[in-house]
Amino acid sequence: MGSIIGSLYAAGYSADSIEKVAHSINWDLMLSNQSSLRNIIMEEKDEYGKYDLELPWVNHFFRLNTGVLEGQELWLKFSELLFSAHQIKDFGQLPIPFKCIATDLSTGEAVVLDSGELVSAVRASMAIPSVFTAVDYDGKRLVDGGVIRNFPVRDVKEMGAQIVIGSNVSHGLLAANKVNNALQVLLQVAFFREADDTKLEVPLCDIYVQMPLDKFNMGSFSQANEIIEAGVAEGRKLYPRLKQLADSLNALYGPHEPKKELPTTDSVMINAYEVHGLNHTSENFFIHTMGLLTHRKYTPENLAHMIRREGGTRYYNRIVYSLVPLADKSSKIIFDVTENPLTFGKIALHYNQFSGISAILNLTSRDFFTPSSRSMATIDIGENFRIRGEHLQYLGRGRKFAAGLSTQFDQFNITSYNNTKEAGIYNQNYFVTNLRMGYSTNRNLTVGTGTRFEWIRDKPSISSALTYKGTNDFATAYVYLKHNSLDKPVLPRKGIKTELEGDWVFQQNPDIQLHSNNTDQDTTAARSPYPRLVFHFESYTPLSGRSTLQFHLQSGINFRYNGHIMNEFSIGGLTPSFHNQVTFDGLREGSFYSPGFAAMEAGIRYQLFGNVFLTGKTNVLFNNLISTSGFYKSPDFLSGYALTFTYNFALGPLELSAMYCDQWKRVMGYVNIGIPF
Repeated sequence: MGSIIGSLYAAGYSADSIEKVAHSINWDLMLSNQSSLRNIIMEEKDEYGKYDLELPWVNHFFRLNTGVLEGQELWLKFSELLFSAHQIKDFGQLPIPFKCIATDLSTGEAVVLDSGELVSAVRASMAIPSVFTAVDYDGKRLVDGGVIRNFPVRDVKEMGAQIVIGSNVSHGLLAANKVNNALQVLLQVAFFREADDTKLEVPLCDIYVQMPLDKFNMGSFSQANEIIEAGVAEGRKLYPRLKQLADSLNALYGPHEPKKELPTTDSVMINAYEVHGLNHTSENFFIHTMGLLTHRKYTPENLAHMIRREGGTRYYNRIVYSLVPLADKSSKIIFDVTENPLTFGKIALHYNQFSGISAILNLTSRDFFTPSSRSMATIDIGENFRIRGEHLQYLGRGRKFAAGLSTQFDQFNITSYNNTKEAGIYNQNYFVTNLRMGYSTNRNLTVGTGTRFEWIRDKPSISSALTYKGTNDFATAYVYLKHNSLDKPVLPRKGIKTELEGDWVFQQNPDIQLHSNNTDQDTTAARSPYPRLVFHFESYTPLSGRSTLQFHLQSGINFRYNGHIMNEFSIGGLTPSFHNQVTFDGLREGSFYSPGFAAMEAGIRYQLFGNVFLTGKTNVLFNNLISTSGFYKSPDFLSGYALTFTYNFALGPLELSAMYCDQWKRVMGYVNIGIPF
């Protein structure tokens, strides 16, 4: 953090403006590896941010990165803040001369950074080992200078400082009884040398300020106001001494001249470019998908937006840029790119009361079978079993066209109900093969068409008094429209998600037996084709303070469905888990079945603090629209409510809910951890 504050101050920012920067930054985004979901291309959004751990396949094995956080968003934010200094390659030419310290990973020696790219130097100097990835800089791989020299008083004196005022916001090594997890162990070991060095450096200060920040840590960004107030309080105590020092210096040397300001640079003309680091993708693809045009002016915000969108292709792990002045007063932009490995292994854990506990394993590979493609296989191992494979082929120069071939098999145990009471359990097997073609007009909208084949088998494992067993299979042709402008895949704060699909279900092949009083008898089910319409809409609107308004519409109608079976909509559950499910606050999964429904939900989510949220929701559902099931009896109207406590942590959201349905007149609990398959 010293290099960040120091570089901003040296580049001309006042203390007040730095304070405003600290308050304005979205630290949750800065200190994550996640980009806004709006930057991700439509075909990739469903898989983005779903897994707890992603391991790249490099040199014939899965490996861990040199740190948890890549810091792409930090890099872009620094580039915006320090844009006016982009032409200065000698840090001594800043309004206040500046240097920062990093540590060479190969030698363990301190490296003084005083020239080159200012943003890269700052990012290297703050790369806390095991937290941020190392930075390649001038042929060296660098991490935080604090590992060796966290309090570089000697370096400041070598720069010519005659009076040194030092402020230390760290509280040294933790006591043994406070080292309670793996990260704390790593940090404790990493800063052994720093602690010894600081003891030698502190006495070299003319004025030393030890900040009373023991109750805070490196992650206390939400407590910025308290931390700043602690600094102000110490400053007030020290003010008489600082005033006396200033008066003495002014008497000896005359009034202090204010520091010079860098000329404000709002934009830069880019007339040329270079791209370094490409192996799997071409320069033409990189520049075209970014949308960069030469002989155009760009602001730092423009460049950051284009880089975020380029990262949204999922081909690139890190993209940084530098600007080199040209003779005609324009600039050449040089991109240094780190591509993502082509193959990743991904792991997630999930639990809810419907699907039980499960481990989700995913293998995703790009360009494995064909160029410009993504192939993946996912398996869900637990109390229920699911497996899915997909090959996605991008087409066209901008990869706006995509053809997908996928197949999936699910095996679930679904409870059946009779008058609000559990009546039996179905074992359901579901198989689907899907072929589709889509066109994405932009990052948020896709239209397309496709066909799929579905096979379903229901078999009672615990029979109720009246149930059925058998199979059905059918093919469907469909057209679809998808729009997704949500800002995050989990707990979005703003945006809209819409899915609309129109189907033509071809002739079916049902083989159904009715099970009643321990006897089986064949039953006739309709086979004729019919049309079908499915609609899903959800929106999130930030309100004043920490509140978010949520609105959710769902509708599905099987037209001319009398006499058909095994393609109804299943009503109930708070988490979408299986095909044809309609989430409904107040009911368990599979509580009712319907050939046609319309549902509406509204709620408010409030951020209590940090990653802790409280959400209240209410919903209504109108049932048996257009058609009525010949096999299921469901009420024409349902209403329900839910109150959910959410803690968003490393494994995903932990959701504890209490829900109630007016028709069931029961209060029920619901637990969900993580993101489902």
